[in-house]
Amino acid sequence: MAKVTFCGACGSVTGSSTHLSWGDNDLLVDCGLYQGPEELEQRNWRELRYRPAELNAVILTHAHLDHTGLLPRLVGEGFDGPVYCSKPSRGLISLILQDAGHLQEEQARYAQKKGYSRHPQPKPLYTAKDARRALKLLRPLPFEEPQDILPGIQIRFRRAGHLLGAATIEIRAKGADGKRRTWCFSGDVGRYDAPIVKDPEPPADMPTALVLESTYGDRNHRAANPEAAFRKVIEKVFGRGGTVVIPAFALGRTQEVLYHLSQLVEDGDLDPNAVFLDSPMAIKATEIYDQAEAEHDEDLRELAEQHLDPLAADSFQRCRSVEQSKALNHRKEPAVIVAASGMATGGRVVHHLKQRLGDPKNAVVFVGYQAAGTRGRALVDGAEHVAIHGQRIPVRAEIRELHGLSAHADQDELVRWCQALPEAPQRVFLNHGEDPPRKALAAALTESGWRPPVLPETGETFDW
Repeated sequence: MAKVTFCGACGSVTGSSTHLSWGDNDLLVDCGLYQGPEELEQRNWRELRYRPAELNAVILTHAHLDHTGLLPRLVGEGFDGPVYCSKPSRGLISLILQDAGHLQEEQARYAQKKGYSRHPQPKPLYTAKDARRALKLLRPLPFEEPQDILPGIQIRFRRAGHLLGAATIEIRAKGADGKRRTWCFSGDVGRYDAPIVKDPEPPADMPTALVLESTYGDRNHRAANPEAAFRKVIEKVFGRGGTVVIPAFALGRTQEVLYHLSQLVEDGDLDPNAVFLDSPMAIKATEIYDQAEAEHDEDLRELAEQHLDPLAADSFQRCRSVEQSKALNHRKEPAVIVAASGMATGGRVVHHLKQRLGDPKNAVVFVGYQAAGTRGRALVDGAEHVAIHGQRIPVRAEIRELHGLSAHADQDELVRWCQALPEAPQRVFLNHGEDPPRKALAAALTESGWRPPVLPETGETFDW
C-alpha cells in the first residue's frame, strides 16, 4: 500500500517534511528545520518518523532552512542517497547548510560554557562535517525536464517564484491500484510581478493530489509601492538624524530590499554610501543571485544592461568582517543597515538592535514574515522591552512592518495559482501554515468550487 506521511509544518511555518512510501521505495520531500520558540526547536531532536538509512532519495523544494536544515542530521544517522534540487538552488543550499553546521556547533559550545544545558557535554544537532557530507549528495536538475529517479518514479521541477531556484515538485508514480498518479508539492509559492526572479508557474500536468503551502492563506498583502514606503521612512528617520535597521533574510529578501533601495538611488533620493549590507551570508547569496542570469526577470535584465544592477558588488557598502560591522555602532551619520536574520533571532542584526532600539531617532523596518515566539514577532506586536544577550532592552525606536515585500503568495495569489490548473485535484492538503491561515485558505478554495482540503496533523498518514 502506498502511503504519504506528513512529518512537519502541519500547523506551523517551519519544519517542512513529507514522507512518501510504496513498496521498496521511500522518498522524502523537504527535510526542514523547526525554527522559533524552544518548543518548536525541540522537535528537531525528536525521533524521526522514518529510518534515514532506508530512504531512497530526498527532494528539496528550495534552500531555506525550514525546508533543508535537517538534512545533515539525516546524513549523520545513515542516509547516503541522492538529494535532488533545482540547479539554481545548489549554491544557496551549500551556503546555508555549511553555516547551519557551524552554528549548531557554536550553540553547543556556548551552552556548555554558560552551563544552561541539561547535559554536561551538550552535543550539536549536527556538525559542519555532517553538512559537508550532505552537500556531496546534491544532484541538481534543470527546470521543466522530467527525470526518472527510481524505477517507475519520475519528478519534474517547475519555478515557484519564492526564491532563486525555488521549485514546485511533480512526482509521477504508480499507486496501490497500479494506476499512475501525479502528486504535486507546491513548495513555497512566490508573489506575482515581484522583482528579480521569474513568476511562479503552476504544475505542467494535472495533479491527482496537491500539497499546498498556506503561510498567508488568511490575508491579502496590501497594495504597496515598496520604493515609496522606503522613501517615506528613510526621509523621516534621516531627517531626525537616525538610522534605519532592516532585519532581512539573507536569501531572497535581502536581494529584494537592495533592488528597491537601488531605485531610490537612481532617483537621487538615497546616497548608496549610506547603505550597508552587513551579513557575510547575505553578501555571498547576493553574489550567487547576481550570477544566475538565466533566472532573472526582464526588469532586472534591463537594469543590468543599463549598468544599474542592484546586486552588483559596487552598488552599496558591504561589511564582510566583524570589525566593519562593529564600526557601524560608532557611526553618527544617518544610515540604512540591512542585516540578517530576518526574524531578529540571530546574526549581526541582533547587535544592531541592541545598539539602536533604545533611541527614538531610529527605526526598525521588518520586511518579512515574523513567526510566533521570535524577537521579530514581539517587536511588531508592540513589545516595550526585548531580551538581548541577557539584557532587557527598551524599545523606543520606531517599529515598522512593510507587508508588500513578502516572498510568500497571499490568499488571492494562492487561489490564482490553483485556478491555473485545468481542474481541481482529487485531493488537496494544506500544510506549511499556522492553523488560522490554513482554515481560511481551505474556505476560500472550497468557495471557489474545490473539494474541502485536508489539514493534516503532524504524523498523520494517508493512502495514495
